[in-house]
Amino acid sequence: MLLNKRFFLFLFLFFVFYNIAFTQGEFVYDAKGKRNPFIPLVTPEGRLLKLDKPQDTTRQGLVIEGIIYDKLGRSFAIVNTAVVGIGDMAGDFQVLKILENKVIFIRNGEPLEVGLTKEGVE
Repeated sequence: MLLNKRFFLFLFLFFVFYNIAFTQGEFVYDAKGKRNPFIPLVTPEGRLLKLDKPQDTTRQGLVIEGIIYDKLGRSFAIVNTAVVGIGDMAGDFQVLKILENKVIFIRNGEPLEVGLTKEGVE
């Protein structure tokens, strides 16, 4: 008789916890306008995916998203999601100089300074 009570108590608790654990619905990640880190960047075939990302474009469509500045060495900048160095092309513009908080481009002999895009913390 005691074994039957324990068995039914175990069975009851099992179904209660089973329902709680598996009926909460599917979790949906809110990326808040940024890239969802749970989406793979490479397909199973090995191709790199290009993710469409809405950008706040500045002058001439150039967006500086990050700068790796080195006084003594080679500096790099992330321009429109591409890593570029001095002399590289970003669209129709050539990178002339990379400073700590801005990048100077040149096109048709005309320099263009674009500052680092700053985003607020949410």
